[in-house]
Amino acid sequence: MEFNDILYSKHAGIARITINREKVMNAFRGETVEEMILALRDADNDPEVGVVVLAGAGERAFCTGGDQSSHDGKYTGRGVVGLPVEELHTAIRDCRVPVIARVQGYAIGGGNVLCTLCDITIASEKAIFGQVGPKVGSVDPGWGTAYLARIVGEKKARELWYFCRRYTAAQAEEMGLVNIVVRHEELDATVDAWCVELLEKSPTAVAIAKRSFNADSDNIRGISNAGIEALALFYQTEESKEGSRAFREKRKPDFRGARDRSR
Repeated sequence: MEFNDILYSKHAGIARITINREKVMNAFRGETVEEMILALRDADNDPEVGVVVLAGAGERAFCTGGDQSSHDGKYTGRGVVGLPVEELHTAIRDCRVPVIARVQGYAIGGGNVLCTLCDITIASEKAIFGQVGPKVGSVDPGWGTAYLARIVGEKKARELWYFCRRYTAAQAEEMGLVNIVVRHEELDATVDAWCVELLEKSPTAVAIAKRSFNADSDNIRGISNAGIEALALFYQTEESKEGSRAFREKRKPDFRGARDRSR
C-alpha cells in the first residue's frame, strides 16, 4: 500500500499513521484524508493490530486542519471542499481498536477535532490546542462541537469555538481533552508504553468497550451529517469566502461587511 501524504506502518501489533505534510504544518487536503481513511480501515481489518497511533511529521504540528491553500473556493465533489472529513471521523470511531493521538506541537482546527475523536490523547509539554473555524469562516458541526462538549463540558467547548484561543498542553489536560502530558523528549517512549499496555489486554473486551462508549454518543453522527450539509451551503456564501480570502491574504477578515454585501 503506497501513500503520498501519510506514512503508514505496522509492527508488533501497532499501526502508525503519520500525516507527512510538514511544510504546511500537517494540514490535510483531500488526498491526505482519503489515505488516512484507507490506512485506518486496513488497520481495523488486520487481526494482528491492537492499537493505532495517529501522529504528525516533524516537531511543529500534529495537524492544523484543512489546508486552506489546497482549494480554489469551489466547494464541490465528495465531502465538504472535497474533504471527506466526516468519513475520516467515522473511520476513527468505527475502528475496533483504540486510536491514540500523539501530539508533539500544534493541534489546531481540524487537528484539534482529530484529538477530540481519538480514544486517547498523549501530548508533549510543547503541544498547543485550539480552534480556528470562526476565524476563517468555518466550523465543525458535530463531533468537533457536540462531542467536544461531552469531553470538556458545555462552557469550555463554547469558549474554544467562540473565541478561538490557544491552550497549552497542561490546560488541555486540565479540561479533559488530553489524557497525559509528558516531557517532550519522553513523548515517544510514553506512547509506546501505553501501546504495549493496551496490547496486553483482551482485544475483544476492548473492542466491546469501545463500541459501548460509542453507542452512548452515536446520535451525534446524525447531527454531524446534517451539519455538514448546512456547512456546504455556508461555504458558498460571501461571509465564509471572506474568511478564506483573508487567511490567504494574511489580513483580518471583515465577516460582517461580507455578510451585508451578500444580502
